[in-house]
Amino acid sequence: MAVKLIDVSEWQGNIDYEKVKASGIKGVIIRAGYGKYDYQKDKFFESNYTKAKAAGLDCGVYWYSYADSTASAIEEANVCMKALKGKKFEYPIYFDLEEQSQFSRGRAFCDSIVKAFCGELEKHGYFAGLYISRSPLQTYISTDVANRYALWVAEYASKLNYNGSYGMWQYSSTGRVNGINGNVDMDECYVDYPKIIKEGGFNGYTKASQLKILDTAGMKYNDKSIAVLALKQLMYIAKAKGWIKSNFKNDYGFGDGTQAAVNELLKRFGYKQNGIAGDNFVKLLGEKLK
Repeated sequence: MAVKLIDVSEWQGNIDYEKVKASGIKGVIIRAGYGKYDYQKDKFFESNYTKAKAAGLDCGVYWYSYADSTASAIEEANVCMKALKGKKFEYPIYFDLEEQSQFSRGRAFCDSIVKAFCGELEKHGYFAGLYISRSPLQTYISTDVANRYALWVAEYASKLNYNGSYGMWQYSSTGRVNGINGNVDMDECYVDYPKIIKEGGFNGYTKASQLKILDTAGMKYNDKSIAVLALKQLMYIAKAKGWIKSNFKNDYGFGDGTQAAVNELLKRFGYKQNGIAGDNFVKLLGEKLK
């Protein structure tokens, strides 16, 4: 089943992401910037990322390229990664290839800058992709490169007229979504990138097998005490913030719902889900809630 996404940049201005999410949008691909200089970072990237995440939307990134050589494509990748540092993304980091000056240099050149940018990202643990319109994709990108990276294809029509495999289709630049003033690009995604990226440990995530254990002892399933009740008061605050979906009773018992809620928080904080709420868990939760 296709997942509905949008892609945005500073041109959309201030966005109400709570309204965006309520309209049925599941994720957003955010422009981080363009070119190879630090000052070309998108002016709204930080706020778009923070607000989209707070609304519970999955995020990805695109970086608009002006690269005129493999060296400058690598420079673009490094400036892009500066913007991404310390953040987590559930969708790929896309190299946005659109400039006619790049296409005019032919397929071998276009292939080379895609591989340079995406290869640099992959060296640093990012899940890389290519954004391109359908016609130049078929003309200037080899099948090997198109199949090598996550492919996001633009074609504003009733269907995408591309016979190769792809993960996402940008089907409109004139979409209207609650929470955004004016037009916005609309997308459909056909690959479960959030699952692939989280399980693979890409884009700021850590593989589940590599996660640390926060506590080996503490409150756990079937415990009954006033400490459990106190723990739940903290977790009710976390639930009000939208950090927890599981339901748990307001009592002294550590049951299924409490265990599930503890595991949700452990996952959110980047630890292995072992259902234990020890001293480290309580301390960390308190710090996060401040």
